[in-house]
Amino acid sequence: MFAPFLAALVTLAAPLPPAPAWRTPFENDPARNTTATYAECVAYYQRLAAAYPAHVSLREAGPTDCGLPLHEVVLTADGDADPARGRARHRPVLFVQNGIHPGEPEGIDASMMLARDLVQQPRLQQLLAGVTVVIVPIYNVGGALNRNATTRANQDGPASYGFRGNARNLDLNRDYVKQDSRNARSFAALFQKWQPEVFVETHTSNGADYQYTMTLIPTQHSKLAPALGAYLQQEMLPALYHGMDQKKWPMTPYVDFAGETPESGMQAFLESPRYSTGYAALFHTIGFMPETHMLKAFGPRVQATYDLLVTVLETVQRQAPALLAARAAALAAQATQTTFPLAWALDDKPSETVRFRGYEAGHRPSAVSGQPRLYYDRARPYTRPVPYFNTAHATATAPAPTAYLIPQAWGEVIDNLRRNGVRLERLAQDVTVPAETYYVEDFQTAPRAYEGHYLHSQVRLRPVAGPVACRAGDYVARVAQPAARYLVETLEPQATDSFFAWGFFDSILQQKEHYSDYVFEDLAADLLRREPALRQQLDEAKKADAQLAASGPAQLEWVYQHSAYHEPTHNRYPVARWLGAGTLPTQ
Repeated sequence: MFAPFLAALVTLAAPLPPAPAWRTPFENDPARNTTATYAECVAYYQRLAAAYPAHVSLREAGPTDCGLPLHEVVLTADGDADPARGRARHRPVLFVQNGIHPGEPEGIDASMMLARDLVQQPRLQQLLAGVTVVIVPIYNVGGALNRNATTRANQDGPASYGFRGNARNLDLNRDYVKQDSRNARSFAALFQKWQPEVFVETHTSNGADYQYTMTLIPTQHSKLAPALGAYLQQEMLPALYHGMDQKKWPMTPYVDFAGETPESGMQAFLESPRYSTGYAALFHTIGFMPETHMLKAFGPRVQATYDLLVTVLETVQRQAPALLAARAAALAAQATQTTFPLAWALDDKPSETVRFRGYEAGHRPSAVSGQPRLYYDRARPYTRPVPYFNTAHATATAPAPTAYLIPQAWGEVIDNLRRNGVRLERLAQDVTVPAETYYVEDFQTAPRAYEGHYLHSQVRLRPVAGPVACRAGDYVARVAQPAARYLVETLEPQATDSFFAWGFFDSILQQKEHYSDYVFEDLAADLLRREPALRQQLDEAKKADAQLAASGPAQLEWVYQHSAYHEPTHNRYPVARWLGAGTLPTQ
């Protein structure tokens, strides 16, 4: 599947059974079909931190939309939970987040067990040597409080669970860039504080039926800097797959495919920054979304998640020098990067082949409609090669400016940039500088609301170079900084998850002044008499456009749009690109 993996891995022995007093709600259920509630989960970590203060810290990490706090659990070998000191000691950080979709709760229970075993089991304690583990016990607190037993209609257990939407009915795994929720804002501050090398967010999949309990979405390697992408493909992923094989959990890439069944060809999940792994990639963090299979029982799903987290921790500890070196190389490469990708597509040719363990599929009449329906036959398992489309290419790029000039009026944008680690300066005085601005020529808008927004796409821009007037207090965001990818992909309008795409700048798209036809008729006629070149442009436009030629109101509007009467800010993107001519008086 991946590049040859030569290093022999030593898998730690399975941990001893926990003492009865330390069993989780999941472990206390003989049927292994119970997941901890929010209150039970937090209380468990509180007890663990009180019993093992030399290794476990539990802290509130900011508000969530439901009013209850987000928590962070920090596990270290020496009790030092300070991120700066950990970075100074070249100690990589493994950041695990659970319960973004509380109806997919395996990670909640697996992480409780793992945290306990890391401080109680001598055979596992060694994994904390040289690695800091940060756990968010339950990210979507409001969804976890909204317990039910029916909303995961396709899933085998647990008996009750939380709901996908948070307290504002937002899907938090679409909120990593726009950060509408307090959850996402608290997460961003936490992520920037720790700047993890590896980020794992636990999930459960929907989709086809197959033999695997665990599937895996890694950060799309093509979207990482070359050194980091190569490390992921050639060293880290082979170690994870081998480690899970050793633990008797054969694993496959996340099962997404173009046709009706997986044999049609597996497709890598092409995550954009709205998703966890896409967001992490903007900061040169390797992200993973483990997706257990919904049709496997809850007990095996929790155990597979536990074993994957152990395998990731084993790998981070063992490969720490290579991981840190690859990330350092990625940051160094970004410092000299002149062009940034904004949108991506998978290549149309497979990059490799996966030995896939599936079930034969067929069709039979539906008992509901009588029409043919798809089914998978578990009595007919197979293992066969399946093409895997796992390489992506950029479909839009932008040359990097020296800095972006952001008017102070756009406070929500400024807040998001600051929260996500972007360094900002402020202009000390009014200044007019040569820069490049965009006019939005065209775009498409989704007809229905998506996560609280009407998303824009297919953005077409007209760049204009010229003087840009800035006011004292306006912001300067220089691209030469560690958060450069986040900065570019949020401020370039053509990027898939730019702030423009999410509607943060929609007010520029509405014209604020217009005219009365009967008044402007005389002004337009006088304008055409005084400016023969404008009359010629209108005549040429009429020759090229029959509808324009046939419509008096359309011609009047054309003159207005091409005159000084038309407001210059209409459709003008307010963030300017400063290309470095001269200096900026910043404070």
